[in-house]
Amino acid sequence: MKKTLLLSVVASTMMMAGGDIAPVVVAPVVEEVSGWDFSGQAVVYYQTRDSADVNLFEQEGAAADAGIQLRAINKDVFAGIGMGFEVNGLSTLNLENAVVDNVMQGVGNIAALGNDIDDVTDGGWVSQAYLTYGFGNTSLKLGRQELPKALSPFAFSEHWNVFANTFDAVLIVNTDISNTTLVGAWVAGANHNGYGAGNNLTDFNSVNDDDGIYMLTAQNKSIDGLTLTGTGYFAAGQGNADDTTILWGDAKYNAGSFNVAGQVGTIMSDDLDDDAVAFGAKIGTNLGMFNASVAYSSTDENAAFKNKGGVKTPLYTQMILNQGVIMHDADYIKAAAGVKALGGKFGIAYGYAINNNDDDTLNRLDNNPYELDVTYKTKVFNDSTTLFAGYVLTDADIDGVDSRNLLRFWGRYNF
Repeated sequence: MKKTLLLSVVASTMMMAGGDIAPVVVAPVVEEVSGWDFSGQAVVYYQTRDSADVNLFEQEGAAADAGIQLRAINKDVFAGIGMGFEVNGLSTLNLENAVVDNVMQGVGNIAALGNDIDDVTDGGWVSQAYLTYGFGNTSLKLGRQELPKALSPFAFSEHWNVFANTFDAVLIVNTDISNTTLVGAWVAGANHNGYGAGNNLTDFNSVNDDDGIYMLTAQNKSIDGLTLTGTGYFAAGQGNADDTTILWGDAKYNAGSFNVAGQVGTIMSDDLDDDAVAFGAKIGTNLGMFNASVAYSSTDENAAFKNKGGVKTPLYTQMILNQGVIMHDADYIKAAAGVKALGGKFGIAYGYAINNNDDDTLNRLDNNPYELDVTYKTKVFNDSTTLFAGYVLTDADIDGVDSRNLLRFWGRYNF
């Protein structure tokens, strides 16, 4: 896309999006802007899920969004200082009037606006705005940005929804030690990536009042095929709450067609009855067009192991919808397989809670829920567009509660 056209679209989107983005005056744009890289994506997203009294494709069980994301990055604006910006816009294109009853991501406080879905369907926000600087083997990133799960397993950007959640943070990366990456971060704020109108992506809040959350990660790849990662978080207590510390370790070994992994961690705070502990393991294989894996995870009853900025977990057994089961007090096993065919990749995964002794004081049951995921993903139009289709079957294993079906479709055009 020509830079002139893209910048005009950015300006138009910012004026119409609403939310956190203020109107701007469109100035003449030159054809080329030295050093700036412009890109983005356009997304359409639809999901439907049945329930006891709602069938698939009925308006009451469906949600949809159309979105556009535009970004501009310059790695050296002045004296080695770089900048990056990203804006998002969402709309249902009025589908909420006849086709869907919800949105995948909200752009307003629906409760404060009278619980009217029409008030949170159309809007926009600044998802990234940061400065960068590098010296020697150290780089600094300051501002609103994405954080990767591989280096920040309890505060990471989730990409399962229309757009990813982001964080207001300071990030420092150093590679002075051979084959080792050191990452330090101070996370001050975040929005939240969840399902539905109740999750307002335009709303960024402090994650731990003025103290924020501190993170330190060390990742080493000295041994060929082996990646060792250790992460620690510290959040100072607020009010009557005590300090919280999270320690998490992950080891992955890839021997070509064969791979194994293990993870273990703990959440420590005097506010808990006891320190929370979780661990997991995974073994997999890749044989040309086929791949398969088996994973196991165990979490205890003392705390939930989940992402601060969303709903997912860092566990190997994470599937499309099972985070509510695996993050707390469950032993879970997941088997998955994939095959490349028909120009894309088919995937199937089955997960089962072999032990799910949830705390009765939370009105949860000693049950064995399971989930089945069937997916297909492909790239078209010279790999510029990714298409996804997924089917999910969930069964809570509760007497009188029927299993549920979900269908999810989305397409992303990158430019």
